Amino acid sequence: MKITKVEPLIARGAVRNLMIVKVETDAGIHGWGESGLVGRELAVRGAVQHYREFLLGKDPRRIGALWQEMYRSQYFEGGRVLAAAISAIDIALHDVVARSLNVPVHQLLGGAQREWAPCFTTSHAGMGPDAVEDAKRLAADGWPAIRFTFGTPDTGGDPALFEPRESIAMTAEWMVKAREAVGSAPALGMEYHHRLSVAEAASFCQRMPPGTLDFLEEPIRDETPAAYQALRSMTDVPFAIGEEFASKWQFLPYVEQGILNFARIDICNVGGFTEAMKVAGWCEAHYIDMMPHNPLGPISTAANLHFAAATPNYAWLEERTQDLVFGPDMFPVQPQIEGVRFPVPTGPGLGVEFDESAAAEPFEFWEAQHLHRRDGSYTNY
Repeated sequence: MKITKVEPLIARGAVRNLMIVKVETDAGIHGWGESGLVGRELAVRGAVQHYREFLLGKDPRRIGALWQEMYRSQYFEGGRVLAAAISAIDIALHDVVARSLNVPVHQLLGGAQREWAPCFTTSHAGMGPDAVEDAKRLAADGWPAIRFTFGTPDTGGDPALFEPRESIAMTAEWMVKAREAVGSAPALGMEYHHRLSVAEAASFCQRMPPGTLDFLEEPIRDETPAAYQALRSMTDVPFAIGEEFASKWQFLPYVEQGILNFARIDICNVGGFTEAMKVAGWCEAHYIDMMPHNPLGPISTAANLHFAAATPNYAWLEERTQDLVFGPDMFPVQPQIEGVRFPVPTGPGLGVEFDESAAAEPFEFWEAQHLHRRDGSYTNY
């Protein structure tokens, strides 16, 4: 079996663009992959086109060797753009091989260790009384873990305004009330999308009684592990970190130094199944649970379900069906959630299909908000 086509396709999603890769073979078998580097699709598409030049004619079953060739056969190895391209291709290769063997992808990863993937959901209610009521509703619906998005006081109609100190004061107050409302059973987490400094994140945690939060997600930027070490010494709230990491090497200091407690691995950015399984095994040895980042499309969700099936140290999969809806016109075959969990796929391959006619032409740019503070300076998105 030989690779005959590696095609990058960009589709307009429910919120932003999807960067999809299709791999075809001379056996008439194809596979789907997805890149997670949203907002920079043209860069990833260019990287996929570069890789395509030497992948054509190769045996798709040599997945590990092809991963190494894509990663190592250049002077400037790694980085988020190249890793995102490798991820999409690696996922598609796993889909191809599993389809050729008529088995689900998780059989290539060691077989299923669970029948369904536990999930966490996200409350999109504004931080305040609505968030408390939403937490009660979600807990009553049976969600084992509920994540909240930080609050933003009155911005005067400017959606790009973000003041960290104003946010943490408001958010801490209402998170205490949310915990009181739902009791101790559900896990509660807060996503700060790396918008705080070390001092601000510490202050946020210190404003709440112990047990309020079960995890704090991405409170600060990840470039400096020592900064996270400093924050670790200031709070005992568990950290959920890793959605920005583009390799096992970026996970290294966080795993080895005991900085993270939940690995927010993004299979569509870290290097696909090939790299994600290595990180998962490493985390298992350090008693760290996997908590994948999954704000993308159905291909990402399907890949994560196979990863969940084959990984023993698993916490929850990010569930986004409330705000990311992809109809059968775009994805005629896709995973379907059942209540508060996804069943593990049992059919051949990933268990997803994309209608290529849904690819967006001409390309439409999507750009994240460029946030600023009251003094006019820019701050982290």
